[in-house]
Amino acid sequence: MLNALSLFVVCAIFWLLLSGHYTPLILTFGVLSCALVAWIGHRMHIDDEEGHPVRLFTHGLVRYWPWLAWEIAKSSVGVALLVWRGAGAIHPNLVRVTPSQRSALGRVIFANSITLTPGTCSLDVTADGILVHALTAGTAADLESGEMDRRVTRMEGQDG
Repeated sequence: MLNALSLFVVCAIFWLLLSGHYTPLILTFGVLSCALVAWIGHRMHIDDEEGHPVRLFTHGLVRYWPWLAWEIAKSSVGVALLVWRGAGAIHPNLVRVTPSQRSALGRVIFANSITLTPGTCSLDVTADGILVHALTAGTAADLESGEMDRRVTRMEGQDG
């Protein structure tokens, strides 16, 4: 039931941000629509832990997002400098990173975090590892150091 309530709140916030209309009639329709979506989602059993992971908010998603945003900003500057230096500064690498996350959701968050960080791209995600394309050996080494993996594992609520 907590997942259905959380789904309702997320839908309501999303609806409020996108609608821009705050008259009583429209707000009532919005609340009813969000309640209907949450009820249907609960009846269809799609508000489960994988589809709507409420526990991530209690285990550190709020701490992970700022860290990831900072990493994205640093990598953006790094890639811009590489482009400025020219083609000779770029030395592409393929690296296989072994994730420590036990759930598929954790591995997907880790792979997406890698792809969101400029200079790296997740190419293949399996239970054994993630194949990553990195622009430089330094970028690959940063990824192999495991900092992002540890933070995703910690955010997911596992030891790490």
